[in-house]
Amino acid sequence: MQHFTIQELSASATAERLAIDNTPPRAAQRMLTILVEQLLDPIRRRYGAPIIITSGYRCPALNTAVGGVANSHHIVGCAADIVGGLPPPTGGGDLPPNRYLYEIIVQTQREGAIHFTQLIAEKDYRWLHISYVPGMLRNQVIDVNIKDDKDIESPIQGKEYQDSG
Repeated sequence: MQHFTIQELSASATAERLAIDNTPPRAAQRMLTILVEQLLDPIRRRYGAPIIITSGYRCPALNTAVGGVANSHHIVGCAADIVGGLPPPTGGGDLPPNRYLYEIIVQTQREGAIHFTQLIAEKDYRWLHISYVPGMLRNQVIDVNIKDDKDIESPIQGKEYQDSG
């Protein structure tokens, strides 16, 4: 784990405010380590700038408090919500940092350098949800900003991205 820590992946202002112990159990810590090694560190290296974890591990009580779905990958340590940090990296042109980060992730997956379970670009690319569940690496991409997310136009590559999931 080069760029991220378990503490960073389990930090939560909501948990602190509500006095919820969000310490991940050992199994979740192992999954968080896999998430970092397989996705977050490689994405950070490729992005070339800091990536901020806005939500990582969530114990069941915290997941309920933030309105997460009951079967959230966050509960088992297999998911993180991320945003591109500032300053934004060079190479993104006029794209906002989170949109550029999204494009980097899609491009890196297309090249076969990473595989994931799911990548979700939230409205206006406010944050990206990415998950890594071993045995379920379907590379599903959901971009709620595009009406038909089966054919995603990538400004970086100028090619259509076909969801391989």
